[in-house]
Amino acid sequence: MAGNTFGNIFKISTFGESHGKALGVIIDGCPAGLDIDTDFIRSELARRRPGQSKIVTQRKEGDQAELLSGVFEGKSTGTPISMVIFNKDARSRDYSHIADKFRPSHADFTYHQKFGRRDYRGGGRSSARETVARVAAGAIAKLLLRKNGISIHGFVSQVGALRLEKHYSELNFDLVESTPVRCPDPKTAAEMIELIQQVRKAGDTIGGIVTAVIQGCPAGLGAPAFDKLHADLGKAMLSINACKGFEYGSGFAGVTMRGSEHNDAFINQDGAIKTVTNHSGGIQGGISNGMDIDFRVAFKPVATIVSAQTSVNEAGETVEVTGKGRHDPCVLPRAVPIVEAMAALVLADHLLLSRADRV
Repeated sequence: MAGNTFGNIFKISTFGESHGKALGVIIDGCPAGLDIDTDFIRSELARRRPGQSKIVTQRKEGDQAELLSGVFEGKSTGTPISMVIFNKDARSRDYSHIADKFRPSHADFTYHQKFGRRDYRGGGRSSARETVARVAAGAIAKLLLRKNGISIHGFVSQVGALRLEKHYSELNFDLVESTPVRCPDPKTAAEMIELIQQVRKAGDTIGGIVTAVIQGCPAGLGAPAFDKLHADLGKAMLSINACKGFEYGSGFAGVTMRGSEHNDAFINQDGAIKTVTNHSGGIQGGISNGMDIDFRVAFKPVATIVSAQTSVNEAGETVEVTGKGRHDPCVLPRAVPIVEAMAALVLADHLLLSRADRV
């Protein structure tokens, strides 16, 4: 199975399945001498782990990453860093009823068509549990970015039709972790939580949007023509389970504006070149311009629902499929650290690539 490696210089390869023994990641290309804060890695995984609140799946996993290589005396050695996270609470019996059935809007059918077989236990490799390895690697990438003054802040900005109307500049990112839904506006967060709880009680699921802001990114990251920074960010986000859309800067709303409105005028601000507005989302010509990079990631409603659905089995016979087991009614709260992790991997890769662009 190809397609499990991401990045160019700061490169990761992930492995493992939802109900296998473990999941893990190998990071190649991390520079030597980076302080590896294991407490920080642990805290990032805790943000993604299941069972953290009543509005997410109740699967109980501690998600403790075990460092196997690439770190000595608290610092990276420049050799591959490998981490493994062991599964502790898999209940494969919850999936025996769909061993030969294709769940609507899941990867069951497409995996079966591509490989001729599939691991039906929780979806195997197609499960969102695969992202635990990404978050572990993203924590290392964040440590590298932090050393270079770059920070990434993600938050839930929309659940269903309920939208946070404030611009990110009006928000206090320190409040993101203060509520289970990870929305930094207390009033909107309470409304989002109530909506998710209503949907869950109805046996249904709901989608929404995660917004992310990258601050402190220097100008010059990204490369023409096929490795544009926003293109790599888009690929990273669209590789996340349940992601259905990506936009940055003005995004699709920009089509309603005239060029005279949309253009970001340059100014000299205290000796630094800035732009008055930031419709470009911090990226022009595929290369960062030093302004904040802001983007939004759309997630669909979780495909597994309690209500019975009509489908077919491997023999092509009509069957009924009912969701069992433990599932998120809304992926958004746990998607925030995943979005941040993938953004960190892209930025770390481009940061290292940029060092080869000039003598």
